[in-house]
Amino acid sequence: MVPSLHALSRRGGLRMMKSFPWPGALMPPTLPDTLDHETAWQALCRAREGATRSAAAVYRDGPLQLTASGWTSEIPASEEARELLDNLTPLAMHPGRLALAQLGQSLDGRIATESGHSHYINGPESLMHLHRLRALVDAVVVGAGTACEDDPLLTVRHVSGRQPVRVILDPRGRAPATLRLLREAQAPCLHLVGEQAAIATPEANHVTRLRLPLGPDGFAPAAVLEALAARGLERVLIEGGGITVSRFLEAGVLDRLHLLVAPLLIGSGRPGLAMSPIATLEQARRPAARTFRCGDDTLFDLDLTEADLSRP
Repeated sequence: MVPSLHALSRRGGLRMMKSFPWPGALMPPTLPDTLDHETAWQALCRAREGATRSAAAVYRDGPLQLTASGWTSEIPASEEARELLDNLTPLAMHPGRLALAQLGQSLDGRIATESGHSHYINGPESLMHLHRLRALVDAVVVGAGTACEDDPLLTVRHVSGRQPVRVILDPRGRAPATLRLLREAQAPCLHLVGEQAAIATPEANHVTRLRLPLGPDGFAPAAVLEALAARGLERVLIEGGGITVSRFLEAGVLDRLHLLVAPLLIGSGRPGLAMSPIATLEQARRPAARTFRCGDDTLFDLDLTEADLSRP
């Protein structure tokens, strides 16, 4: 028989000692020597889920501290991690509703040739950036023209992250049921159509059809964002095409615009932004801008939230 600890202690065979936690339990987890790119991205994803929902001013994740105005780290960060955090922390930590747009274009401002060919103006790093933007929002929006011409999936595939709700702006109900957005259920799809649009095809299980009133130029951008917010989709990426992004920009409802410019001259073709004419450069918008490298492309991050964007 094995004697009990109490019996051993009475015979002097074991001296009972006060119990203390192991030293390791009193010490914080060991931090890595360097903050790498993927660790930074995972922290941004968690911040997007937690901090922005509660409008918290500060989000802490391991060695990182994130705020809407920037980030700090208790350990050195790699160059790639620093670029990523500088670029995307303002989006992940943006309090409340967010309306963001992005366009990929050539040096001369074209997003496609005259025939509509656009694969691919921008490089793989820009495509990865786009997928990161998708992962940081609740919904990604495209017009019916882009949906029909490009037949995109609008999913997060090139990075880890949550899938957004995919939204088609289709005032006249012309999007065919053969579109991958309406057929493939990798993520929910919200099909916005005009009140009078005649649509015979029933929606698939992953598709919700919502009718909105039409104005002279289709859906009002502010009305679209309100309809999405009413469904809990408060963080929205307007992904294309150029006409749709231009309408949201001109309506003054965007918080930020990401322009990805490729070192490419097309010379003709479809323009990226097309807005109402102005008479003088004093009327031009001059938003605060930051630039980042995306492989061979250059990302212009434009902050559209300042009160007066028309003065130099």
